[in-house]
Amino acid sequence: MTENGTTTADGARDAAGEALRPHAEVAFAQELAALAAADDRPRPARWRLSPWAVATYLLGGTLADGTVITPKYVGPRRLVEVAVATLATDRALLLLGVPGTAKTWVSEHLAAAVSGDSTLLVQGTAGTPEEAIRYGWNYAQLLAHGPSRDALVPGPVMRAMAEGMTARVEELTRIPADVQDTLITLLSEKTLPIPELGQEVQAVRGFNVIATANDRDRGVNDLSSALRRRFNTVVLPLPATPEEEVDIVARRVEQIGHGLHLPPAPRGMDEIRRVVTVFRELRDGGTADGRTKLKSPSGTLSTAEAISVVTSGLALAAHFGDGVLRPADLAAGLLGAVVRDPAADRVVWQEYLETVVRERDGWQDFYRACREVSG
Repeated sequence: MTENGTTTADGARDAAGEALRPHAEVAFAQELAALAAADDRPRPARWRLSPWAVATYLLGGTLADGTVITPKYVGPRRLVEVAVATLATDRALLLLGVPGTAKTWVSEHLAAAVSGDSTLLVQGTAGTPEEAIRYGWNYAQLLAHGPSRDALVPGPVMRAMAEGMTARVEELTRIPADVQDTLITLLSEKTLPIPELGQEVQAVRGFNVIATANDRDRGVNDLSSALRRRFNTVVLPLPATPEEEVDIVARRVEQIGHGLHLPPAPRGMDEIRRVVTVFRELRDGGTADGRTKLKSPSGTLSTAEAISVVTSGLALAAHFGDGVLRPADLAAGLLGAVVRDPAADRVVWQEYLETVVRERDGWQDFYRACREVSG
């Protein structure tokens, strides 16, 4: 902060460094800069990177100068390529999947790589008003001077249209249907009418929208067929293999733990594998070897929840243990993730502990810790 109260560039960087969760374009600024410097492929209008470089940023790789780009998404390469190619057209992108399949994470990183700004965001809820997608008014200006462009407060989508950037709409199916349909004209005509002023805002090249939706929310506020036609839908699956899911959990826990000054995740890789195994078996309704059928609990037991359980366990190990992740650090978090319905899910969890965990070689400490918190 300077003497006149303004923030210097160094001060802004320091503030970003103190952020609990920096935006993608801040947290991975060096990687984005390295990709931009090495990127000699054609770029769509107002894109910071070429489609190839955007996909490389998401999936990871090593550049010609030796710079390592860390993977932001672990999954089928073709899905990422389809998503990026969609954004290079005039068609909006809908990322669909069960909870915990990294829809929000992918949308943020796509916006950061394409536009350099992932903050043009509309968060969908049952109370999201039409103004959140279109525009609102500064009522002091409106009462003093009447409707004018100075009194108009543009929403994130309107700003993205005017500046040729990528807007994000999270949890689209949680937004009331009449508000959802506000997007139809924006996405088909690329125009936002402002009838109060007799004007309109036309989208400039580079504008697009990334929306996310939870496919378990069908029936909450289903998309109209007219709106669904405006999107190209990419379904993000759960991790295909245990190894893939372990890798995802370990990477994200390390990133989160670094910001929280927690012990490195590799010191607890065995416990991470156990958590992933438990989640996958209960999710799939059977043990990994196919010998035992299991009842599934009511929760999703997603990869995101596994990340949360392990991160909480690391915090326990760091602050109340010796920094090494152990079964006792995970047991309570696992119980909370699995038992969402106290009546039905507790029975599922107890049966799993007694029929699977108790008999598994090398899992005795894990079994005892889970039994202790389960009561």
